[in-house]
Amino acid sequence: MEVLVTGAAGRIGRVLLGGLAATGHDVRGLDSVAADEPWADRLVVADLATDDAALDAAVAGTDAVVHLAAIAEETELGTALASHVGLAHRVLEAMRRHGVGRIVYASSNHAVGFTPRQPMLPIGTRARPDTFYGLGKVAGEGLCSLYHDRHGIAAACLRIGSFRERPTTRRHLSTWLSHGDAVRLVDACLQAPDLGFSVVYGISANTRAWWDLTSARVIGYRPEDDAEAWAAAIEAVAPTQDDELDDRYVGGEFTR
Repeated sequence: MEVLVTGAAGRIGRVLLGGLAATGHDVRGLDSVAADEPWADRLVVADLATDDAALDAAVAGTDAVVHLAAIAEETELGTALASHVGLAHRVLEAMRRHGVGRIVYASSNHAVGFTPRQPMLPIGTRARPDTFYGLGKVAGEGLCSLYHDRHGIAAACLRIGSFRERPTTRRHLSTWLSHGDAVRLVDACLQAPDLGFSVVYGISANTRAWWDLTSARVIGYRPEDDAEAWAAAIEAVAPTQDDELDDRYVGGEFTR
């Protein structure tokens, strides 16, 4: 597929741009900063928030957009809404104008962060954001739902867990998303024939997972990595009060 990745110079974007290209997709990137990567020639440097011409040129002719661009930390409310809702709206409007029919939206586990920790969190759990960052992701999911119902744009909202090269904390043993599985998850969302509107948790095949991957598996996601490979090393260090606090709610330290 012809795929645009916004926020391509970020942590997740750098992994996806190369990874999706390796799976056979024709990938281009859009970001406000440059990247010193082998794929830098496929990256358009422009401000997604203000540059209409660059956004239209990047979206035109694509089959799908992977929308990652946003401020990936807590901010005050206005900034959070502009980052997570305003940018998503601009991307969706450009997709509507150019007839692009599929979006993969980077949501977050913090959309349900104030949900008490439980053995298995179903995908239908009501939104319980733990921050303005999480609230912005909830609103972004709602915007994708609106554009699916109103304009027929297929959408997958990924409630991404702990995206790391390797897990380093006790919480990560449940919430880790490996680099390889992140590529496999987005690839599944791009290729699913009947995507519709889907909300899926973005984690690897962790033995201790407490987020339900049923909806992700339905669209073809087959994770291969498991945080348990690092469990012995992580648990060799005595737990701290922070570990206990992180264990109370789905959102971990964001709920403190």
